[in-house]
Amino acid sequence: MGKRLGDLTKENTKCVVKVNGVPLIDRLLNQLSERNLSKVVIVVGYEGQKLMDHIGDRYKDRLCIEYIDNPIYYKTNNIYSLALAEDKLLEDDTLLIESDLILDDRMFSLILDNPYPNLALVAKYQPWMDGTMVTLDDENNIINFVPKKAFKYSNVDNYYKTINLYKFSKEFLVNKYIPFLHAYCSALGNNEYYEQVLRVICMLDHSELKALPITNEKWYEIDDIQDLNIAEALFAEGDEHLSQYMKRYGGYWRFSDMLDYCYLVNPYFPSTRLKDEMRANFDTLLSEYPSGMGVNSLLAGKCFGVHPKYIVPGNGAAELIKSLMERLEGRLGVVYPTFEEYPNRRNPDNLVRFLPQSDDFHYTVQDLMDFYAANPVENLLVINPDNPSGNYIQFADIQKLAAWCHERGIRLVVDESFVDFSYEFPNNTLLDNNLLQAYPSMVVMKSISKSFGVPGLRLGVMASADEPLISAVKKDVSIWNMNSFAEFFMQIFTKYENDYRNAAEKFRVERDRLYAMLQSVPYLKVFESQANYFLCKVLEPYNSYELAVRLLNEHDVLIKDCSSKAAFDGRNYIRIAIRNKEDNDRLIKALQSLS
Repeated sequence: MGKRLGDLTKENTKCVVKVNGVPLIDRLLNQLSERNLSKVVIVVGYEGQKLMDHIGDRYKDRLCIEYIDNPIYYKTNNIYSLALAEDKLLEDDTLLIESDLILDDRMFSLILDNPYPNLALVAKYQPWMDGTMVTLDDENNIINFVPKKAFKYSNVDNYYKTINLYKFSKEFLVNKYIPFLHAYCSALGNNEYYEQVLRVICMLDHSELKALPITNEKWYEIDDIQDLNIAEALFAEGDEHLSQYMKRYGGYWRFSDMLDYCYLVNPYFPSTRLKDEMRANFDTLLSEYPSGMGVNSLLAGKCFGVHPKYIVPGNGAAELIKSLMERLEGRLGVVYPTFEEYPNRRNPDNLVRFLPQSDDFHYTVQDLMDFYAANPVENLLVINPDNPSGNYIQFADIQKLAAWCHERGIRLVVDESFVDFSYEFPNNTLLDNNLLQAYPSMVVMKSISKSFGVPGLRLGVMASADEPLISAVKKDVSIWNMNSFAEFFMQIFTKYENDYRNAAEKFRVERDRLYAMLQSVPYLKVFESQANYFLCKVLEPYNSYELAVRLLNEHDVLIKDCSSKAAFDGRNYIRIAIRNKEDNDRLIKALQSLS
């Protein structure tokens, strides 16, 4: 009945729900029509006549379709629907398929071409999966079906999810499954699942049922609106595939096979020890309220060596950027291309744009001082290293710029979210009481997500010796603007500072390695960077958009196409994040395959 799909199944059965404009049942029948099948038997129930009318005779030249009606679908489960088709199961070898699935075409070749007569397609457990799990032995025999009530998260490394696409031989059905189906229904009734019968059979010494773990084939089971949303992104085609992913703005952990080279993280932190401490306190942190701004300002100050009255922690830097941009008076100088969260929060008429003229968008402090001396502003934003160019201003020069701005009454805003990846780290941060006091109007912003590898915690800090400004931002954000997990991270971070510094060094080594490998890709011109990403110019025969589409569609690799961003003016640039060695090798392999 698909009640969790709301209005989509109010007057229709679940399998006519559309994924990217195509009903599930249409997609499935088209796939089956490409196979050498003697017949297709569809068990109908809820709104069954509408389903039969929908199918009509469109497949009469390709499929022999028969229907079986379950008139008491509302008080039975799928074991009864299957039992109604018993006579058909006894006729021939059979594929058993559930109709709320969307499957890669290759799934059918996998199961039909495999020599084992009794086979279940399975997928390694992922957090989004629900329902029946199985465990396997070394020869991929299914040794147990694990129902929901027996599921244990401590055993997830051993679990495989049944895809609900099975192949059974006539012999197996006649001699084992149907007899056990009768016995099970007689003992336990009709409000059960057919997998329970398979579970009983697999407890025998020789169950004959094998599993075939899939690799990178796509599939999804659609039970609710969110499932439908994910399936539409997963099975979108052509340009729409990239569009579906980009408009999600994250949450890519739902797509376990995809490599996200768009969003920026630190692949080498947090350390295992830090995560273990977080796990050990999970129950308490989940069930207890976080502290207020006063306590969290103390923690943030402790983490960065800044007086609590100079620092405000935020629910990610984005919360603090919004509050700051709404308070700055006058014109804002912005170096383009940039992280657009800042200028998007301002009146475009009050932006004074500086666009470097070099191919790599690199610039110096002298460039900024010369330009803004001729084009005065009240505020100047500098992201260092810059995003997306990776341009880095050395610590001595950024202090020179701070002094220059101070002399002219310009408020300097420095976003140093990526500075920990630079070669001067850890001796180049402006999060220092003496520097903040020397330049009291200067504001320093830092996203903890990007450098500390914890974007799920939503953490950021803003610091300034301008106490009225800091006080105003603290009052502007909500009373509990941080969750307990983020608070606890700040509480324990200083114990792991050496781990963090080691992670930063390990990252720089991998960045150098990836830079060298990217230079070997003939259609990319990669620019030096001291951040956790590279800006690359895309050369013929590709453009940046086409390259992004092909990498996603053919290799499940997501990159940032910069051509539509301000200042690129449609020119072909991409930004590539830096991940760990294994992922980076996969990226390079994908890029080279397109050469």
